Amino acid sequence: MKKVGIIGSGDVGRSLASGFLKYDYHVIIGTRNPDKLKKWLTESGDKICAGSFDDAAAYSDLLVLAVKGTAVNIVLATIDPEHLKGKTVIDTTNPIGGGPEKGVLRFFTRPNDSLFEQTQSLYPDVHFVKAFNSIGSANMVNPDFHGEKPTMFICGSDANAKSQVAKIVELFGFEVADMGDAIAARAIEPLSMLWCIPGFLHNDWNHAFRLINR
Repeated sequence: MKKVGIIGSGDVGRSLASGFLKYDYHVIIGTRNPDKLKKWLTESGDKICAGSFDDAAAYSDLLVLAVKGTAVNIVLATIDPEHLKGKTVIDTTNPIGGGPEKGVLRFFTRPNDSLFEQTQSLYPDVHFVKAFNSIGSANMVNPDFHGEKPTMFICGSDANAKSQVAKIVELFGFEVADMGDAIAARAIEPLSMLWCIPGFLHNDWNHAFRLINR
């Protein structure tokens, strides 16, 4: 049985949870308030349930981290480290600290650092892979861009974990662009800034990145 835990119950967490359900995964979504999800859970079928963040980590073979960047450390601290150790974690988070200013978000990280690297350094026994951080939740699973596959940029320090995540990314309808080690998150996380600008300036949220190779 394929089991995935979603840490976070916002738009991103629910969208990816629905994607995993579509492909026959069993899902537990970690949240602070399961009662708020009752209607959505009922509509989502019998292969999903809600629990604490620690419940989601303990249950799963694979995890998705889908919380606000400012909450990453707080949320992960509520989870037993043994429930994280050795697991692949898809990290969708961005270090958004404020904004927008003329359409541009503010980050709480500096250019030569990333939230992803900070998180990985705090949990060296966990295999984090950055993905799904620069696409809107409505287009995270099998998006329709008139036959064009958007690109999903990923990075991480563990090759096996990246291979595992790449298969999921492809299953969800994207072409994978592996940007290498964790340091590449310094470039991938700011893509979320760029992705958001048309939304903030023109209310246009239905777009994606595509890397074209010659």
